Amino acid sequence: MKERVSLLALGALLLGACMNGQNIEVEGRVKYVGSTPHHYLALEDTKQHLFKISNPQAFGVDKLQNHKIKAKVQLIKEAVGPGFPAVVKIISIEKE
Repeated sequence: MKERVSLLALGALLLGACMNGQNIEVEGRVKYVGSTPHHYLALEDTKQHLFKISNPQAFGVDKLQNHKIKAKVQLIKEAVGPGFPAVVKIISIEKE
């Protein structure tokens, strides 16, 4: 019985560690990607990597289309491949 409880506690600890995203800084241009109705707001860095913004209303980012910004973001989901960009949550922003 103790083994099951410790195994469940270890599983919960690992799940919590996986849910914590890593914080990174991204500098690039804000743009809409895709066509209606499947468009989304993204941040494109200088190396042409896309980061899909999960909270576009935060900090008024949805109104900064075509502006260059520097943002501190939390990585929610890594990029899978072409057409499936990394998903990030904006923590703080600096408009350039």
